[in-house]
Amino acid sequence: MRSSSGVALNRALLVTLSLLQYASGGLGVNSGVSNYSFPDDFIFGVASAAFQIEGAWNEGGKGESMWDTYIHKHPNYTVDRSNGDVAADSYHRFMDDIEMIKSIGVNYYRLSISWPRLLPNGMDNNISQEGMEYYRTLFEELLKANITPVVTLFHWDMPTPLMDLGGWANPKIVDYFEDYARVVFNLYGDIIKMWTTINEPHQQCYNGYGRNYFVPALMSGGVGDYLCTHYTLLSHARVYRMYEKEFKPYQKGQVAITLDAFWAEPKDPKRPEDVRAAEDYLQMHLAIYAHPIYSDVGDYPKFVRERVNNMSIQQGFSRSRLPYFSAEEIKALQGSSDFFALNHYTTFLMTPSLMEPDWEEPSWDQDTGVRMSQNLSWPRPGADWLTVNPPGFRKVINWISDNYRMLKKIPIIITENGMADWGQTDDYERVSYYNEYLNQVLLAMHEDGCNVKGYFSWTLMDDFEWIDGYSVKFGLFKVDFDDPEKKRTPKLSAHSFGNIARTHRIDFDYIKPPLNLNKLLLE
Repeated sequence: MRSSSGVALNRALLVTLSLLQYASGGLGVNSGVSNYSFPDDFIFGVASAAFQIEGAWNEGGKGESMWDTYIHKHPNYTVDRSNGDVAADSYHRFMDDIEMIKSIGVNYYRLSISWPRLLPNGMDNNISQEGMEYYRTLFEELLKANITPVVTLFHWDMPTPLMDLGGWANPKIVDYFEDYARVVFNLYGDIIKMWTTINEPHQQCYNGYGRNYFVPALMSGGVGDYLCTHYTLLSHARVYRMYEKEFKPYQKGQVAITLDAFWAEPKDPKRPEDVRAAEDYLQMHLAIYAHPIYSDVGDYPKFVRERVNNMSIQQGFSRSRLPYFSAEEIKALQGSSDFFALNHYTTFLMTPSLMEPDWEEPSWDQDTGVRMSQNLSWPRPGADWLTVNPPGFRKVINWISDNYRMLKKIPIIITENGMADWGQTDDYERVSYYNEYLNQVLLAMHEDGCNVKGYFSWTLMDDFEWIDGYSVKFGLFKVDFDDPEKKRTPKLSAHSFGNIARTHRIDFDYIKPPLNLNKLLLE
């Protein structure tokens, strides 16, 4: 483990380098007001997730989530030995959160319901009265403030009793998730009109079931992660069709699933094998979820099916490690989304590889056959995995639009986009990130004809960032986690993002970094 002084030094160096890149145009910084504007009906919002901000882990009749259970048993799991027991204490301070949203001037808030807060044992035979009232009050207060709640049913906090049964790898989870969703729609569907079922199934399955980067940390590569993928997709389809039949005729809401996508850039665009590797990665990590829902033919992509089948045979398995959908399930999945909910943060470079030292056999990585790396010339202002490459955003939006004709009829909503740093309130790099990434959205809309209708910043305030704990910060508002009151303070990015949302234009000069970088660093 690195010493604290070493960490501080590395962070200071990263900030210095990133600011220098900013000053020299390394982020592709523009000047003046953007050439294009967002339509008047374009949605601007901020996003959060229950486990990351609520705290109150054992209050109000809440049951344990798998993250509660796992981190309490393994306190060293997070890099700073932290947990989500208190977090930003939004369970008690949600009115403060609403005031923050109002101060920015956005009118949409994407948030999630904690499954175990509402159903303590995960099943619908035990509904928490306090949990039920908490979310009703929260949603009603948002609406009073003219803020539209956009609600996610599952943002990674699986109730522990269901995780003990196998979680998303258990076929019965399809029934349990449907039961949970029906409770939610009955309780809140009269006032909530925009839903997402499951957040980032790829991250949950790949990192949580195939690796140990996320809880449940099963390390079941190439098997458990595909089971998770399969039954997550079926759970989404079941809930979508249930809502469509039982609730949509009178509640009139919209339902989607939130998919995440890094952009896959060929390491050397002149090498055909790198171009192919980038496409292979997108098929194995994005299309595996998108193709069953948005394509004309449904089912897993042909490339994914053939790759996993062939690798399974080579490894001596008697059947494919990737389960098959029935004809009925393929039909249920096709078109099971009223909009394309996309989360995007960064870009990776791709080149082919048969095997890497950190890959297991079997594994999703080996099936994909692509080595990922980062362009070291791109700024990396916080988390190790997040480099800043705005053009990748436009490219991934175009890739989705080009591959799925359904998106001519339904819109793309960016449900998460944001940047990590070390928590400074003078967050010039985040200001630039939002300016530049939103500019790529404008280019995708106005020059490429992509049907993007909304954008949510990740995230409203600093929060518990899973295995990174509180060591990196994504918030528009700083949270003092050492303060019993969890004081919230707006960062420069809150003012800048608010200006974009209010004017529907990007003013690249609205907030600019001071010229004296040495003075800034000393402060």
